[in-house]
Amino acid sequence: MTTDALAPLLGGVGLLERAINYTLGVLHPVRGAELSAPTPCGSWTLHDLLVHVDESLLALHEAAGGHVDLAPAGRTPGDPVTAVRNHASGLLGAWTSSRHTGVTIGDAVLTTGILATAGALEVAVHGWDVARATGRSRPLPPALAEELLALCPLLVRDLDRPARFAAPVPVPASALAGDRLLAFLGRRP
Repeated sequence: MTTDALAPLLGGVGLLERAINYTLGVLHPVRGAELSAPTPCGSWTLHDLLVHVDESLLALHEAAGGHVDLAPAGRTPGDPVTAVRNHASGLLGAWTSSRHTGVTIGDAVLTTGILATAGALEVAVHGWDVARATGRSRPLPPALAEELLALCPLLVRDLDRPARFAAPVPVPASALAGDRLLAFLGRRP
């Protein structure tokens, strides 16, 4: 990869911010009655998906401190929409004030750029999942999708399939970047 292609890794926090802003925009109109809706994520309801997103946000917040505990944090009680909104907002503050250059996860150490970029991928794609579950047309922002798509080969490996991601779905080469990103991750855009 060229230095230009790796720029999003170097600016991982900015990429994470854009992913969070997209997802918060998607969450804005979500109402409690929609929480039982199915999502593109296997057998998960929207409630299940939002609990997962919230747990991811909590882990990313912890990562801003330089370490992520491998023990699950447990489910956040209450309204998952409110929890995701609150934790997403707090996450950006934690990352922008962090002085860590690496994050320890178990025995591994990742750069903050890689972890923030992986977080951006998780947050953005699950934001799209929320939009799909609620029947709203909210495509991924083109520039965000392009950057995440370029970094996918570094973040998603064959070993991640089928456990974390389904097999890629074919789409035309002329498809929008967001559709190509979603298809690469096993979603039907």
